[in-house]
Amino acid sequence: QVQLVESGGGSVQAGGSLRLSCVVSEYTTSTPYIGWFRQSPEKEREEVAAISTDGGRTQYAVPVKGRFTISQDNAKNTVYLQMNSLRHEDSAMYYCAAGRGIPWYSSYAYAYWGQGTQVTVSS
Repeated sequence: QVQLVESGGGSVQAGGSLRLSCVVSEYTTSTPYIGWFRQSPEKEREEVAAISTDGGRTQYAVPVKGRFTISQDNAKNTVYLQMNSLRHEDSAMYYCAAGRGIPWYSSYAYAYWGQGTQVTVSS
């Protein structure tokens, strides 16, 4: 059972930055992708970004491209989401997930999920 633990959320003003971390208990052949998703009360869960653990290939959703960066430190089994130029509409619970990632943007492609970390951006 792969376990994921997110941290780094908080409250920030619009234009500010936050870095989220996701510690993954283990990388397996059935979980070659780590993805970040978010969900707010007003919206369904949506994809944010994903990274392949074996090659560092990255994917981004259009609303965050150019502002967010996903990266990994395999020595620490940790995936990061650096979020810059935050906007009010980025406010959500952010989840990291591990799975096959096919396709990367579908939550159904991820079998294991963390508990989430809250991000609140005030305008």
